[in-house]
Amino acid sequence: MIVFKTLRKHTLSHQISIGEQRRWKKKLVESAQTRLENRTRDSKLDKLATKLKTLKTILSIHQLLSTRKRGPFVSVQLMSRWKNILGLNVHMGKFIHKYPHVFHVFTHPLKRNFCCKLTARMKYLLDLEDSVIKQCEFDAVSRIKKLLLISQNGSLHVHALRLIRRELGLPEDFRESILGKYSSDFRLVDLEIVELANRDENLGDAAVEKWRENEYEEKWLSEFEVKFAFPINFPTGFEIGKGFREKLKNWQRLPYIKPYERKQNSVRVRTCGGIERFEKRAVGIIHELLSLTVEKTVEVERLVHFRKDLAMEINVRELLLKHPGIFYISTKGSTQTVFLREAYSKGCLVEPNPVYDVRRKMLDLILLGCRNTRELQHEEDIKEQSDNGVGKIHEGGTGDGDWVIPILESSQNGNSDDHFGQICSLFEEDFDSCSEQSSSESEHAFRGDLN
Repeated sequence: MIVFKTLRKHTLSHQISIGEQRRWKKKLVESAQTRLENRTRDSKLDKLATKLKTLKTILSIHQLLSTRKRGPFVSVQLMSRWKNILGLNVHMGKFIHKYPHVFHVFTHPLKRNFCCKLTARMKYLLDLEDSVIKQCEFDAVSRIKKLLLISQNGSLHVHALRLIRRELGLPEDFRESILGKYSSDFRLVDLEIVELANRDENLGDAAVEKWRENEYEEKWLSEFEVKFAFPINFPTGFEIGKGFREKLKNWQRLPYIKPYERKQNSVRVRTCGGIERFEKRAVGIIHELLSLTVEKTVEVERLVHFRKDLAMEINVRELLLKHPGIFYISTKGSTQTVFLREAYSKGCLVEPNPVYDVRRKMLDLILLGCRNTRELQHEEDIKEQSDNGVGKIHEGGTGDGDWVIPILESSQNGNSDDHFGQICSLFEEDFDSCSEQSSSESEHAFRGDLN
């Protein structure tokens, strides 16, 4: 009997110890970061995000070149100091060598050092983009009006608009050219907040309403099924778990206050189903904001600046990850970019616009890489003829210094260098010595050269 009691105590203590181990075992918490890492990838949108990152870097180089007072070119040695400013992981020489259709390297006729500038075709596309943005001025005004209609108090911070200026297709001086010009529509408060002077209710139609109307007419669905639904397009390989379809169907039917609707009684989060309706309204606002952009994409960090103005007091990234059929977050590059899935098909915009077409041409020029097109071959033949002509003139007895003018003209015409690869290999040694300097000394030297 005594042996039986001791064995019973031993088994109970062993069970308690096992229970304590199970109780104190850490459980995996599903956070926004884990969801971001475990999401189903979209290879086409990821590739597009990588290309857009390259285009953004080239536009940053163009902005640095435009600040030069001595001319629209800069020495290659100075460009090597821009590596930390641009956030590049490769040498500037290798980066320039990858895109000969965008960058033109030539020898300075007086200092005899290597200089770089943009090609004539890239300059033409940049000027074309500015002219198209000016032509689409009324569309830009309509976009700002719609954003003000979505906002909680009919006002937005100018700083938030400046962050997504390029995404909205606004000119660089939009404060004066749009907000100041259309004073009957916009009103500036303390020069930092823009308000809507006149509320135009005719603009209050969300982009998703057109899709709902087509679904109702073409597929003969009931109004109950379509009235509050969103287009869903999951990426390839997305796993649909048990009960997911039923939850998605109930979420599509869930009523919510649409972005342009105004009701005295706002959504009460603490009521039954209030959290779901509040989140669905936030999904509708982000969906409409992305629909107003030119390329239907924006960086997540810049999207967060609209939380208070658009009454979205939620974790924006976590909300985007909850709806992978509507939004897609790409982590390619140094930033996280969100795409509107329904707007893209095979990496291209379904409904392009004039501003997107020009930027797509820039992207196509970048994607040419080092490939030699017929147009570039024709320019090289012209350059060889001009070089031969310069030698004959010099033999004919012209004055000293006459050879400088044809070289300057050939460099201004954007002719590509025949020995571009050799040039890049020569000055890559200078890049290595410059990259060893500290970032503080590099920025100090860069600012000194600008001044």
